[in-house]
This record gives sequence, structure tokens and C-alpha cells, in this order.
Amino acid sequence: MAILEICAYNIQSAFIAEKAGAARVELCASAPEGGVTPSRGTLRLTREKLSIDLYPIIRPRGGDFLYDEDELAIMRQDILFCRSIGCEGISTGVQLANGNIDTERMKRIIEWAYPMLVTCHRVFDSTPDAFRSLEELIGCGCERILTSGHAPSAPEGTALLAKLVEQAAGRIIIMPGAGVRAGNIKALQDGTKATEFHTSAKKLATSGVSYHNPAIRDTGDVFVADEEEIKRIIMELEK
Repeated sequence: MAILEICAYNIQSAFIAEKAGAARVELCASAPEGGVTPSRGTLRLTREKLSIDLYPIIRPRGGDFLYDEDELAIMRQDILFCRSIGCEGISTGVQLANGNIDTERMKRIIEWAYPMLVTCHRVFDSTPDAFRSLEELIGCGCERILTSGHAPSAPEGTALLAKLVEQAAGRIIIMPGAGVRAGNIKALQDGTKATEFHTSAKKLATSGVSYHNPAIRDTGDVFVADEEEIKRIIMELEK
């Protein structure tokens, strides 16, 4: 049976994901940056109220995934906090200056996280050799890899994703993500033979504020998970 993970950029989206039938939530903050670690208040309250698996992203800032020792210390503190509140896992990743996976630090992260499981996020798609990175992450002890197949979107990366699933051979989960919608999920499932999929399935939320000062720049759009879209994706996966 296929598993759907929802990337939730706020607590409301996490609850929508559960209601719609998703199996797991990757909880993030800051959609414009592609996701950074949520606040401890968000993490704690979401964990208290959410019944499905929760994998917060551990990412101290936007940008690349080359971190200094202070940033790594921040990540360690965030990982230990997630562990202390009972999260099932985390989503994270670190790389070297040459773009390859920083295997030594990934091993340390996995040790800090235990008994939580670890998904390597899309830092994987920033590495120069997908097949080498796959073997390295297996060696580190990662549970799964979130990837678009080194392409702008998972549907565009279908061919490589299929090869990654074949090479993984059950040793690690390959989870296609990026650009996954109800309209393409079935073709992606059939083309890759993957069993887990990742999507934000997000839509723009309507602001409850009726007045906006035209002289002040908007603070940014707010997105929430689309319950009906999630249900449609799950329905396609179950066909």
C-alpha cells in the first residue's frame, strides 16, 4: 500500500493532512525558503495534537546545506528536542563543499536522533552523483531519501527515480517529491515503482485581515494544505 507524506508549513496544514488520510507529516516553517526548522512551540503543540507520524525538518536556515560547527550545534539541540517530545523521525541533510553528502556528520546526526528515524531531504538532489549518494546514505543508516530525481520536479525525474528505486532494492526508501499532484501521481507511481510519495498539496489561504495598508509591503502569502487535493492523491494511489 502506498504511503503519502505531506509537507506542512504550519500546524493547520498538519491537521488537514491527518484529516485527509495522509500517513505522515514533514513539518516545516518558512515556505519561501523551502522549509526550515519550526519553533519549539509549533513542534510541541503539533506533536501533542497530531496522531500520525511527525518528521520535523532539521534545517537551521535557508540556502545551501554546508553548515559550520555552530549551525551543527543548533541542529543537535533541535534534534534532541524532537526526540524528547516523541517525534517518530526527522528530515535533514548536510553536504560537503564539493556537493557530496557529508557522511561523517550524517552519521552523527543519526546517532543523535536515535531511536527516531532519519529521512535525507532534497540535499540529495544537490549532489553531483545520485547513485554514489544513495549508497553513502544507506551506509549512514538513513531510512529514506526524499528526491525529485535530480530534476526540477519528480515527474520530470521519473527515469532516474526508477533507477534509484531499483538500485535501492529495499535497502532504503526512495520517496519522490516536488511537483507531485493528483494529476500526475499515478504515472509517477507506475513509472518509478516507488511506494512512498511526498507533496505539500498546498493552496493559498484567504487572509482574515480586511484592511491592507497600500504603503506597506505585504508580509507574504500564507499557504495551507488542500484537503481535497490530498484526498484526490490518495484516491489515485489506491487505484
